[in-house]
Amino acid sequence: MEDKKSTSAASAAASSSVLHGKYELGRLLGHGTFAKVYHARNLQSGKSVAMKIVGKEKVIKVGMMEQVKREISVMKMVKHRNIVQLHEVMASKSKIYLSMELVRGGELFSKISKGRLKEDAARFYFQQLISAVDFCHSRGVYHRDLKPENLLLDEDGSLKVTDFGLSALSDHLKQDGLLHTTCGTPAYVAPEVIGKKGYDGAKADLWSCGVILFVLLAGFLPFQDDNIVAMYKKIYRGDFKCPPWFSPESRRLVTKLLDPNPNTRITVSKLIETSWFKKSIPRSVKKDEEDEEAEKSKNEHQQLETMNAFHIISLSEGFNLSPLFEEKKVEREEMRFATTEPASSVISKLEEAAARSGKFNVKKSESRVRLQGQEKGRKGKLAISADIFAITNSFLVVEVKKDGGDTFEYNRFCSQELRPALKDIVWTSPAPTNGIPS
Repeated sequence: MEDKKSTSAASAAASSSVLHGKYELGRLLGHGTFAKVYHARNLQSGKSVAMKIVGKEKVIKVGMMEQVKREISVMKMVKHRNIVQLHEVMASKSKIYLSMELVRGGELFSKISKGRLKEDAARFYFQQLISAVDFCHSRGVYHRDLKPENLLLDEDGSLKVTDFGLSALSDHLKQDGLLHTTCGTPAYVAPEVIGKKGYDGAKADLWSCGVILFVLLAGFLPFQDDNIVAMYKKIYRGDFKCPPWFSPESRRLVTKLLDPNPNTRITVSKLIETSWFKKSIPRSVKKDEEDEEAEKSKNEHQQLETMNAFHIISLSEGFNLSPLFEEKKVEREEMRFATTEPASSVISKLEEAAARSGKFNVKKSESRVRLQGQEKGRKGKLAISADIFAITNSFLVVEVKKDGGDTFEYNRFCSQELRPALKDIVWTSPAPTNGIPS
């Protein structure tokens, strides 16, 4: 009898540690006010993950549900090797479960707490930080709480940005084009954020990056005072001194980053061109975009192709062939739509959009249009291609994608120029039936 009871208790304990029949929960890795993080194993793949479990009741009670939703939506947008990845979101009546990339090396803060880093090591981490931050900004995402405690290291020493709970999207900008919520960690917050007059999220993030670089090289904070008001005054004035062991190049860069005037503070595009930053850049950072563009060029379609219905479904999201016209998909680098208009009409509409903006040169064939930007943007000249595929003689699928330049600029052009130009020719599928996944 006892044996049966103990067996029953053991099986109940085992089943209670299996989440949604998919993840086996392990030891507690850490916890905060509203969430606990556990080691977990995906029973299907056998891979380890970090499972963040958020208590709904606590979050709702303090009015932070929107913040949790924002963190989830942002993490779905920012897929980058130097950002902790969100694999899956699940929920029960009382909990929200976030299956995330398990980063085993601990916080960068732990490494700094043992003493300052050598300049090459500091540069290695800083390069990765800027790569992640620049990627976020290109997607219209501003972290707003960058600090060593939110920078994790994997087993290979690669840096991973985490904790997007205080992040903001470009949607949150007020009519003046600025953010107005004061948030962040006092020692790392930019002076314009303290000033409460509105601030540029990208420039505020760069200030925080400057504080992090100073801490990496110095082993202590640039702005310190037991009295927080006195510390804020130092931040507001940009009142700090670089230690004597800073090299002249690093001293210049830190000074440009910790410029209290956001209008003259160094930008990412100028930062990555400085000799200090470019020195010994890891190939993973330096060749990122080159590799991405090379991969894209392999997959370019050169001629009109005929595809069957299975291709349509594989190209679509739930058989919806108009994601180009979705408001929130700002992270996309390629989009598709269907039309019953002839290819010549599609090409004409694309040419009209290019002519209206006045920023592109157009190259075209019977099945392809390429818009080549004339002006240099954040990451070179914007280039967009549109490939036209024939499903039948009277039904086409058009694939629009970024071929070069900045993703945020590409999405802005799609939203403001391409959508109005193409809306009259886009075909939208009927509502999905039970036989077609929604």
